[in-house]
Amino acid sequence: MITPTKGIAPDRSLLAVGAQIAMQLDQPRTVSQVWTKLREWRKANGHPAPISFGWFVLALDTLYALGSVEFADDLLVRRPADVT
Repeated sequence: MITPTKGIAPDRSLLAVGAQIAMQLDQPRTVSQVWTKLREWRKANGHPAPISFGWFVLALDTLYALGSVEFADDLLVRRPADVT
């Protein structure tokens, strides 16, 4: 589920969908804005497999668990990578 498996295509794994979500967070956005932008991006980039809202939320949960996004003032924000 998190990574591609025999039953889950690479473009539908939670890590891949999470990466696609992260690309939409070039600025803070509401959850609805990110959901809309993700669907538009997937259509424009030839990803015909639909993503349900539940799968989108699971991908967001994965990003949050990895510390890649946070929710502040009702907006999703991509956290910068720690550079050491």
